[in-house]
Amino acid sequence: MPGLTTGPQLNQSTASETRSASNDKAVVVGLYGVPGSGKTFLLNQLKQELGQEHFAFYEGSKIIATVVPGGLDAFQKMKEQEKVQWRQLAIDTIRKKCADSGQVAVVAGHFMFWLEGEEAGRPVYTQNDLDTFTHILYLDVPAEVVVQRHLDDTERSRPSTSVTHLRKWQQAEKTQLRRLCRNHSILFSLVSEHPTLLNKVSTLLRDFRYHTENYNLSQAESRLDEALVAGQGQLETVLVMDADRTLAAEDTGALFWKRVSNSQMSRGEECTLKTLFSSPLGYSYTAFRQAALLYEETADDQEFDAICQDVASAVIMHPEFVSLLQLIAEQEHVGAVVVSCGLRRVWDKVLEREGLSKTVKVIGGGRIADGFVVTAAVKAALVARLRDAHQMYVWAFGDSLLDLDMLAKADQAIVVVGEEHTRSKTMDAALMNAIDNDGLRARQAVLPSNASPRLDSIRLPLIQLMEYKFVHSVLCRRTRYAGFQVLHATDRNAAKLLMTPTRDATVAGPVLREAHRLVGWYLATEFLADLIGVEEYPIPHVQGNHTIGYRLFHEQQTSIVALMRGGEAMALGVNDAFPLAMFVHASRSDDIMLHHLQGQLTVVLVDSVVNSGKTVVQFVQHVRDLHATIRIVVVAGVVQAQSISESSHVRALARHAKFSLIALRLSNNKFTGRGTTDTGNRLFNTTHLL
Repeated sequence: MPGLTTGPQLNQSTASETRSASNDKAVVVGLYGVPGSGKTFLLNQLKQELGQEHFAFYEGSKIIATVVPGGLDAFQKMKEQEKVQWRQLAIDTIRKKCADSGQVAVVAGHFMFWLEGEEAGRPVYTQNDLDTFTHILYLDVPAEVVVQRHLDDTERSRPSTSVTHLRKWQQAEKTQLRRLCRNHSILFSLVSEHPTLLNKVSTLLRDFRYHTENYNLSQAESRLDEALVAGQGQLETVLVMDADRTLAAEDTGALFWKRVSNSQMSRGEECTLKTLFSSPLGYSYTAFRQAALLYEETADDQEFDAICQDVASAVIMHPEFVSLLQLIAEQEHVGAVVVSCGLRRVWDKVLEREGLSKTVKVIGGGRIADGFVVTAAVKAALVARLRDAHQMYVWAFGDSLLDLDMLAKADQAIVVVGEEHTRSKTMDAALMNAIDNDGLRARQAVLPSNASPRLDSIRLPLIQLMEYKFVHSVLCRRTRYAGFQVLHATDRNAAKLLMTPTRDATVAGPVLREAHRLVGWYLATEFLADLIGVEEYPIPHVQGNHTIGYRLFHEQQTSIVALMRGGEAMALGVNDAFPLAMFVHASRSDDIMLHHLQGQLTVVLVDSVVNSGKTVVQFVQHVRDLHATIRIVVVAGVVQAQSISESSHVRALARHAKFSLIALRLSNNKFTGRGTTDTGNRLFNTTHLL
């Protein structure tokens, strides 16, 4: 059972940084292995290697001596049920200390005891262990080595154990731990006896300390941004492509594990990705992190690279994609990235073989060193980032359930359909639901061309990748006006919640104004802060010292203009987020005076609704006449999509005046409120005056 020692305490700000991604609980790593596998020795090495600022180390026997009155002797005399209660208290104590301090707990303990001659081992883990551990590392030391250690150990008396029995014991522990960890969202990995064991485990623990789902996404986004650097300022269109069964018919993950099973490194069926993804983990972030750990334990870096080379040699890209990507490589305004849930290293090698590695970058994982894993959510977020933050026109290509969200976020979605025996069996129903109920608009490319299409050509129209019309639509130049950005939350759950009271006919007056104020605050913190940036400044800490706070970049040199009267409540919400900004009321554009803009860097024009966009154009033109270089940002609750279309007044103005627009949602509804439906009248209870 885990042990307990004390370690240095960290401050609360550090404590909040060390959490597991799945449910924000403290990071607690179990270190398991049969007696004699070297847990205590490794624990002491880790203590020296990692220090005790961010990590706390606990050993099994010490925890018993610490929490049980009478120590180990008293514990050994207890009935089994009593022992369970003390074991639960022990792990609960570790969990609390870890949550309070922010340290990662590394706990050496036993999973089961098994005397030779007994029919089965006696598990000593508790439900509290399963609820607490976020990661478990198992010391997979050869049974012959463990037996020799038993014989050489003169400090403690160990029961005589044969190599055969130890192997059976180890296999039972590994099998049961894998299953339990999958069922309880605990990341599990074997670590083998090797000269680099300390370095390997240290690397894993450092990774476990900070790797959360949010961190994972930020790393993937950084990789995407790096991939775009070469074409920054010139790119207008980006193709985002899934890899396995999209660019080629093969599933590289399946090929990898087939080669492993044919080698001496086979770990058995329990290691396969099929077993993992069919478990309760599904296709979650945790599942893909577990997949990376499976790759880590199966092969070292050199072996992994060799297997990836072998797999890559068996992958044949569809010639249509090779030709399309070769055409894109010749264009300065069109780029392509491969975003794969599979093995980055394999696809790097495949693209290199096709002469495409310099122009097509792969965003993917497979190893801890990659820094992130790609999930369905990551794919969708990267497409949204290209579209919204980088203002690219995005084509997305995918074949499976994991690609549906990505396809939905793209400007153009292409479902790649392979031969029937290679297709996802659950894709048809999900695809039909996405089209019929979720508004997905997609087309399909059938590869090879003689394969049967998915669904029908009405729901999912057919295209040919190398047909002139399609190629031209991908490669054509797109009209873009420098400096015009549209950021909105239309598809986000937050927007759905915030917009509900603003659309509710029974809500008016102060309640409606409060709803608009909240929308303003949300748009300011979620979008405006990212658009303009934030700066550090010193603030007094509750503990008596000083720490770093954040505010809008040049907040005091920002003017918030409420377009009266409908925009006032929302503008007040923006002002709540940025309290140092100047606040101006403007019923007409000429209510904005020169002194409202002198010395300012940013002006934020706030209105509740943008219908035709004419009012926005008037205000922007007036501001630009007064101040030629000030940044202009329009913030609105609802923006009619037609008002920012390619032929709109707003777009035309964007050719000459750089500005951005932020909205809670874009609407295709051309309805304009009047009288009792006018937003201003509803905000101030004046509908009865009309």
